Amino acid sequence: MKLAILFGGASYEHEISIVSAITVQEKLTNFELSFIFCDQDHRFYKIEAKDMIAKTFASGAHKKMPQLFLEIGAFSHKKLFGSERLEMPVLNLIHGADGEDGTIAALLEFYNIDYIGPRPAASVFSFDKMHTKWFAEAIGVKTVAYESLNVNDKREIKTPLPFIIKPARLGSSIGVSVIKKEIEIEYALDVAFEFDDNLIIEPFIEGVKEYNLAGYGANGGIHFSIVEEPQKNEFLDFDKKYLDFSRSSAVSEAQIDGILVHNLEQTFTKIYRNMFEGALIRCDFFVVDGEVLLNEINPIPGSMANYLFADFQSVIHTLLANLPQKRRPQVNYQYIHSINQAKGK
Repeated sequence: MKLAILFGGASYEHEISIVSAITVQEKLTNFELSFIFCDQDHRFYKIEAKDMIAKTFASGAHKKMPQLFLEIGAFSHKKLFGSERLEMPVLNLIHGADGEDGTIAALLEFYNIDYIGPRPAASVFSFDKMHTKWFAEAIGVKTVAYESLNVNDKREIKTPLPFIIKPARLGSSIGVSVIKKEIEIEYALDVAFEFDDNLIIEPFIEGVKEYNLAGYGANGGIHFSIVEEPQKNEFLDFDKKYLDFSRSSAVSEAQIDGILVHNLEQTFTKIYRNMFEGALIRCDFFVVDGEVLLNEINPIPGSMANYLFADFQSVIHTLLANLPQKRRPQVNYQYIHSINQAKGK
């Protein structure tokens, strides 16, 4: 089966996307893969499988490779005589801006290209942490308490120490700080505002239980991964998240009872259904006093959370066979014709 992996993008998570693409390449050996790299200037390049190494992009060698352009139904490579079309579904593996904010999703839909990934509306509600909070509240999913802070607001934080400062529209723990002393606040705010004009402040919950669950919709139901309990001290900083995105070995299933697994899956279903169809997502949950709280939605998880599934290749096959199709109206200009007839024209 043919599949194009689209990666890169103009975001702070550009390099992480490259790591994810290289890892997924290693996991999808039964597919006939093509690779489409989006550089920071929004140019697309066709990358050969043998060139899928970090040095290709860090050295700028990709600029010597065929440049691709969008056409209805495909990416295409212009040749001396005619063009070559990459007419196949796309796996959107661009993390952060471009990939997760709805830009690429809208572009692929505009050009009528099938793709695995969050649709534009799902991207809006999962890319911005503030919108995620609103979305969760609307569907009856509880989240950690929070307050927001804009770069133009007075720097007054009501959340008691300790707390976490997060840029609203960034992942991979970029710009995130755990604040335990008041003297740390100003510097942490300066750092976070370097990346985003809007911040989320949440209480830091000591010793909180955290669980990760991935899943996707297919054949009328939601299919879940195992539940993972991340092993960490306080939170994963950028360096640890960077390594996390290159994971390919299966992880151990969390040793939790069936009731908690059921509650996590039920909460995941509320989040996924009627919003994330066509995507494989990972939700990170906190459990506080037995209550499940949504921490974060990862609409394009690192390396597609392959390590949470026993048979990742079958997962992608199944997703491709169950992609939602956008309704496209047939324009026949009937209204304009009727006006012209009425006017005798």
